[in-house]
Amino acid sequence: MASSAMGDTDGRDERAKYLGFSSIAPHPYSATDYSAGADHETEKETISFPAVGSPKHFKKSSSGITTTTTGSIENYHSIEMTQVYDNVSEDIEKNGVVERSRWVLNAPEPPGLFREAADSVRDTLGSMRNKYYKSLKSQNSFTKRMLLINQNIFPILVWGRNYSAAKFKNDLMAGLTIASLCIPQSIGYATLARLDPQYGLYTSVVPPLIYAVMGTSRDIAIGPVAVVSLLLPSMIQKIVDPGTDPITYRNFVLTATFFCGIFQGAFGFFRLGFLVDFLSHAAIVGFMAGAAIIIGLQQLKGLLGLTHFTNKTDIISVTKAVWNSIHHPWSPYNFIIGISFLGFIFFTRFLGKKNKKLFWLPAIAPLLSVILSTLIVYVAKADKNGVKIVKHIKGGINPSSLHQLQLHSPFVWEVAKIGLIVAVVALTEAIAVGRSFATMKGYHLDGNKEMVAMGSMNIIGSLTSCYVATGSFSRTAVNFSAGCETLVSNIVMGITVLISLQFLTKLLYYTPTAILASIILSALPGLINLNAAYHIWKLDKLDFLACIGAFFGVLFASVEIGLTVTISFVKIILISIRPGTETLGKLPGADVFCDIQQYPMAIQIPGTIIIRIKPALLCFANANFIRERIMNYISEDIEENTKRTIYKLLILDMSSLLNIDTSGIACLEDMHRNLNEQGIQIAIANPRWQVIHKLKLAEFVNKIEGRIFLTVGEAVMNYATAKFPVRTTT
Repeated sequence: MASSAMGDTDGRDERAKYLGFSSIAPHPYSATDYSAGADHETEKETISFPAVGSPKHFKKSSSGITTTTTGSIENYHSIEMTQVYDNVSEDIEKNGVVERSRWVLNAPEPPGLFREAADSVRDTLGSMRNKYYKSLKSQNSFTKRMLLINQNIFPILVWGRNYSAAKFKNDLMAGLTIASLCIPQSIGYATLARLDPQYGLYTSVVPPLIYAVMGTSRDIAIGPVAVVSLLLPSMIQKIVDPGTDPITYRNFVLTATFFCGIFQGAFGFFRLGFLVDFLSHAAIVGFMAGAAIIIGLQQLKGLLGLTHFTNKTDIISVTKAVWNSIHHPWSPYNFIIGISFLGFIFFTRFLGKKNKKLFWLPAIAPLLSVILSTLIVYVAKADKNGVKIVKHIKGGINPSSLHQLQLHSPFVWEVAKIGLIVAVVALTEAIAVGRSFATMKGYHLDGNKEMVAMGSMNIIGSLTSCYVATGSFSRTAVNFSAGCETLVSNIVMGITVLISLQFLTKLLYYTPTAILASIILSALPGLINLNAAYHIWKLDKLDFLACIGAFFGVLFASVEIGLTVTISFVKIILISIRPGTETLGKLPGADVFCDIQQYPMAIQIPGTIIIRIKPALLCFANANFIRERIMNYISEDIEENTKRTIYKLLILDMSSLLNIDTSGIACLEDMHRNLNEQGIQIAIANPRWQVIHKLKLAEFVNKIEGRIFLTVGEAVMNYATAKFPVRTTT
């Protein structure tokens, strides 16, 4: 018997090596104590499992399985599951192949079409078991219910109660720092969007103030961004030319912003955040890089002081326009001013990276460039020598633009489509930025609340002369480095820009347009992520093709073509975007783990939760949904059983999973990080060849400390042998 146990352990160690794991704990059944008599009446087998609730003894008898509770709960304890077989032949007859075949044949009826549709709607719109709905239902007072509703809509009512003077000091410095970067960037992005400069400043006032009371990110800086500022004119100019009819063009931009807010708010309200997942991470990397190059080429108009230029966005058309414009009269002073201050901005950025204490220097460099270049042009009267200047910027607070919305225009549906596209792109950028910095600080970003906040700020923004605002990566990075504590930094930034609009716009009359071009150019390197592209190439060649396709689509066709490639229709058709998961339990008398809904007699292992990932591909279109579904299941189960044992191990059965992409790996890493903070470890069972290969390349195997097993049973047995201490709640 000992040799058999030893052989089994060696075999499991050998199989584990094929999965990249050196060795695993001894087989818990190797300590089996056989006390059967000569007639084999009794056979006793002892296994140690962490308990859930009170210690229980499971006994197998001719009448079936019974449980008896003994003892009391301890904070750190383990129990014994004792199975007594009165007769080996009877056990084979009762729980052998024949009996298990009956389980398969007599399983409950699968849900019908209506039930599946209802379950899909429930999973999409959110279960009523959600913590918020439970808390709301438990409130007896109308006042308390209204307070809870307001706290859910306006998170500032929650974190604002613990706000302190020390936090305000940090937020004040961070807000002033990002305002110094925001003012020149906003003017530059407005010109990129083919709008008057003040509209960029308007967009940096109202949306940040709205987001500050509704958003869940502590670090994100709201305002106009380069990609959206390029996307809007590239699509709206097909309806109206901004050069010949700027007023109608501006009205369509505001209308598109209104529809953008409507769609974003609807995504969050109806919990349709999965639509953003249609834009895969790999394709977004390529799209952003291509857009950065196009934006950079378009800035040559301002950098060289060109008058004649093209409205097209592909690289061939822009290059031709630059070449043809060079033959027309142009002033080299524009180029000298622009390139000089561009070098100054990059130099301050170098100093900031070299000395962390000078983080504020690259943040204020664009504003310093505006001030110095404006003084130079004014003193030298360079505008008389061909240097192009901004001229008049309308001051004052945001005027109402309600009457400018073109809701009765014959082109309203075309504008609505543009609003939908911009809504998805803006949300993708904002949520990507927010999640990145939330991960650094270790807090969770509520995607649906983010969408509602973004939608609300763009709806209100469209009524106050703002165009589409979203999270800016460059300004968010500065906000983070400046030590922001809360969204009060956005309030400080918005008020600072408002003061500038009210009192300082006249001072910007002589600001050279070349400076605005250089400020936009200085922000573009952050949109080109070569490390991410290399990482995608290393992990998934198909993902890399999507990345390259989006890049060249933007570069050689148009922004719309690049966006179409980014959506990756082919992959969406090939996969199920609403995947399922199954919670598994062990069938009595069998070493088989099955869906506990299909087999109600299946026993869940104490201290563990076993989940099978059902789709064949874990990718950008379903990874976030699966992660949220698993995390919600664990949190809801713990909330419902607060006096039971907290889970210590999550076993992911990947037997159905054929492949995984970078988005899937990122979601596994995020899930591991969140569960690890709760003291819950992750183990993976039966990963396929491509899956384990990519998990090893991404070093995820090392992050979960090599908990990779050939079967679910071996993962459970390893956990049982390890005898991890189990915490219980009071």
